[in-house]
Amino acid sequence: MVEHVAEVGKSVGEKVKDMILHHITNGWDWELPSSEWATPVHLDPDMWRFELIGIDINLSISRHVIMMIIAAGLLVLMGLLVRRKVALIPKGFASVVEGFVLFIRNEIAIPTMGEQASRKYTSFLCTTFFFILTCNLLGLVPYGSTATGNISVTAGLAFMAFLTIQFAGMRKMGFFGYFGHLVPHGVPWWLAPVMVIVELLGIFAKPFALCVRLFANMTAGHVVMLSLIGLIFVMGAAISPVTVGFGIFMYVLEIFVAFLQAYIFTMLTSLFIGLLVATEH
Repeated sequence: MVEHVAEVGKSVGEKVKDMILHHITNGWDWELPSSEWATPVHLDPDMWRFELIGIDINLSISRHVIMMIIAAGLLVLMGLLVRRKVALIPKGFASVVEGFVLFIRNEIAIPTMGEQASRKYTSFLCTTFFFILTCNLLGLVPYGSTATGNISVTAGLAFMAFLTIQFAGMRKMGFFGYFGHLVPHGVPWWLAPVMVIVELLGIFAKPFALCVRLFANMTAGHVVMLSLIGLIFVMGAAISPVTVGFGIFMYVLEIFVAFLQAYIFTMLTSLFIGLLVATEH
């Protein structure tokens, strides 16, 4: 009897683990709402798979790719709707979007990179912020999935930030001037090789930190929420009021984290650009 109960508990635990992993990882199936609660839609993992110079490349559409396409589509739709309602004093949804844009420009871009440089890079920062925020929030929608909980996605975002940071530095200082700043003025010649290595490590450490921070924070929150709900199946319905209460609290907290992580990623990107281009504050 004890062995049977232990076996049942183990099987329930395995199902909860599979449920958590299914939600936080990428995959080739996607559940859509239907009369039977959910209908799985299977995606072809070999649809756009090919070999190039001996390298296996797979561009097939996965669950997280769909979520990013939806996020991009929503942002394009948002831009079209706001553009139609351009006014001296915007109202409704347009005023909300304008508030975010002004916040990014006035509270992030200008303080970190100066008035002049902020005009060139505010659009990139706004795109980064709204895309990350939309992906974060879509992960909290039923039947959704968090694309920013995929380290490949956050690595792609960090790579775009890395390219923009390097482009901004070279645009400001010139190609040779940019690499010349790796050795600060006044450094002894024998210390120059060490400083170059340290500065190069710093250049690559910045996008790495952006990538891991966003991935870890978005994944951790979902794991905690799903684990709390999973406790109901492991420990029984008696504990449901406690776990559901904590689950609702975590859900609200995750909404806050979705905004916070989009802000942090955008702010740090702006800061890293500002370190290279700011001439006035």
